[in-house]
Amino acid sequence: MAYISFQPKDYFNTKLYTGNGGNQTITGVGFKPDWTWFKSRDAGNSHALVDIVRGTTKVLYSETTSTEQTISAQTFNSDGFALVQDGGANSINSNGSTKVAWNWLAGGSQGSSNTDGSINTTYTSANTTSGFSISTYAGTGSAATVGHGLGAVPKMIIVKRLNGASDWMVYHESIGNDHRLRLNTTAAKQDNPVWNDTTPTSSVFSMNDNGDANASGGNYVAYCFAEKKGFSRFGSYVGNGSVSGTFVYTGFKPAFIMIKNTAGTYNWIMVDNKRSTSGGTNVVDYYLTPNTSDAEGSTGTSRDLDLLSNGFKFRGDGSELNGSGVNYIYMAFAEAPLVSSNGVPAVAR
Repeated sequence: MAYISFQPKDYFNTKLYTGNGGNQTITGVGFKPDWTWFKSRDAGNSHALVDIVRGTTKVLYSETTSTEQTISAQTFNSDGFALVQDGGANSINSNGSTKVAWNWLAGGSQGSSNTDGSINTTYTSANTTSGFSISTYAGTGSAATVGHGLGAVPKMIIVKRLNGASDWMVYHESIGNDHRLRLNTTAAKQDNPVWNDTTPTSSVFSMNDNGDANASGGNYVAYCFAEKKGFSRFGSYVGNGSVSGTFVYTGFKPAFIMIKNTAGTYNWIMVDNKRSTSGGTNVVDYYLTPNTSDAEGSTGTSRDLDLLSNGFKFRGDGSELNGSGVNYIYMAFAEAPLVSSNGVPAVAR
């Protein structure tokens, strides 16, 4: 038996806080974030995504096609972030509103240009331990590759144009290199050549001339995720339409899960272990939807799920999460691992 080689909380953590409409410092994240995804829990405000590569005065809204917007400067600190009046990104610090911030560590800085692809990135901040990188690049309008810096094959990629209205492009290994999902919509998976029908490699991902990922004159950000045992998993499952629902093995107790029904026009669903447990049990009670600005909703019986030591299990039969015979994809990050990153069983903490 051995301790895991790293603790999940050192690379991903969810932080809850209340906005004050002015200046405040939020601590308790456990590391200096490189990407923070903010959302109001009690109000219909846009999701606000800020990262170290684009700069902390720049925000994207996951439920819209909007261009990157400029806000008052936020600062990432060693144990969280410092907030100021947020200039319209109300999910970050609106007065009296309850907030959630999901935080990831990439390379610890803005990074530098990655030259592995036919397009050199402007900046790439990569963490090969946790399997997460952030890159910015300029599109060419023709088939191209972009280096992601992970040294492992990405299982999921999210791309957004910064200087033009566009959908959020999502690659997920489970739907193949000839399909896409769109984070900002309820749309099912679509047969689309945005990834140039080419599977990512350990050094690059591919694109065709799609304007949502590679237009001439377009500027883009790419969030890339490789799977790391005991920390992250990017997989698929088939629902059974039962209140004794499908069990999904991850190899860890999840801290965060995002799920999409790939066959139907249903919301993306986001849950986590800080907002979404009831009365000390494993049952998730609340969810948010990255394709809408809606306030936090209650799962109700149709969307109930348990966060377990080695995965998650559905307790509802709703089509968003567990429809009979329906295919789903998910991304999940760990609270506590069942095994270490090298496969050794972890000691109980």
